[in-house]
Amino acid sequence: MKITFLGSGTSQGVPVIGCDCDVCRSLDFRDKRLRTSVHIEANGKSFVIDTGPDFRQQMLRENIKRLDAVIFTHGHKDHTAGLDDVRAYNFLQQINMPVYGQKQLLEQLRTEFYYAFEPQKYPGIPLLDLIEITDQPFQASGVTFTPLPVQHLHMPVLGFRINDFSYITDANFIPEETFKKLEGTKILVLNALQREKHVSHFNLEQAIGVAKRIGAQQTYFIHISHKLGTHKLIEKELSRSIALAYDGLSVTL
Repeated sequence: MKITFLGSGTSQGVPVIGCDCDVCRSLDFRDKRLRTSVHIEANGKSFVIDTGPDFRQQMLRENIKRLDAVIFTHGHKDHTAGLDDVRAYNFLQQINMPVYGQKQLLEQLRTEFYYAFEPQKYPGIPLLDLIEITDQPFQASGVTFTPLPVQHLHMPVLGFRINDFSYITDANFIPEETFKKLEGTKILVLNALQREKHVSHFNLEQAIGVAKRIGAQQTYFIHISHKLGTHKLIEKELSRSIALAYDGLSVTL
């Protein structure tokens, strides 16, 4: 299984145009963070978890020529806004795109991308097959995904486990039942927004604590804001088993 980080950043904490912060001035490519999303290759199939506003740019950058399904964690715009651009894969593959998400999220997609669901379809619109999931394991193109329920303040969010890879974004609380589902994870991905405490995200200290409790062989932090600081600075504070992800990073499991 190959995991590629399409984006490691977030809309939160992004400075205004003309900002002169350390991250904006950095020449380190690891500090150029697009919105958080991940591409997974497993059993010869190609999946994306979340399609943020940078989806098209990310897929072109990584030269991803096939996409078998889209899986959504939750309905915030920085995770859904790029869904329209699956139309390119509709054209190339001549199939509707399977889209997996919880009931409320699918209803949101029907509203935000209403033109994709009208009886008379305009030529070239995205062709989407919406598939409802719960907190129970499901299969997409023959690959088993195990949902990992977490909380984003009051909002339920799903992380996902595929084999020994677990992915959690936009969380500030993990229930005990989910910790049990994370046992034995070899590669863990977890959000770490900033140094200061935040109302709906793990900060750096909290994320390190969660990572140590889960005890994966390797943990990568995502959903990183400018407020956290530069990659070079933060990596000095992390142990060998914990690292910041960056856009374009690929790991194999």
